[in-house]
Amino acid sequence: MTKPLPVLRLRVPTDEDAFHWHHVFNDREVMEFHGGAPAERSVYAELTARQRRHDAERGFCLWTVLDEHGEVVGFTGAQPWPHETFGPVGEIEIGWRLGRAHWGRGYATAAARTTVERARAAGVERVVAMVNSRNERSAAVARRLGMELTETYPFTSPKYETEQRALCFRLEL
Repeated sequence: MTKPLPVLRLRVPTDEDAFHWHHVFNDREVMEFHGGAPAERSVYAELTARQRRHDAERGFCLWTVLDEHGEVVGFTGAQPWPHETFGPVGEIEIGWRLGRAHWGRGYATAAARTTVERARAAGVERVVAMVNSRNERSAAVARRLGMELTETYPFTSPKYETEQRALCFRLEL
């Protein structure tokens, strides 16, 4: 029997969420597939501001995820693919990131399912999820959403010492 998914609340990120995101993501394990090192709070201030713009303009963004107690546990959502030199240029990417203390509870899958529903309601016809090929947890979430692996992209970054591979999962809405 499948365990029911937790009830979570998503909100458009606030100015204060830049602090919360910085706090819950300030962990090398959490950031392993996002450059390896925790980001400065200013990075999250810019990111939360950009997400408020996406929500106002598109009806979707990376939302702050709150658990059943109202605690910020991470983010999930959808945004235009941010790179112009590789990957699914011009497509809408869904994604999720949770603080380490919140892994293994079904939060990522529950929040990502809500993201898919909200993207569909906003008129998005297809979403992609780009996952580092070594990130088995995120690949499992994409598969639980019914996404199919359609292609891989090699990429390099000054944050990594070796070439990486990104898995591109797709889902028609």
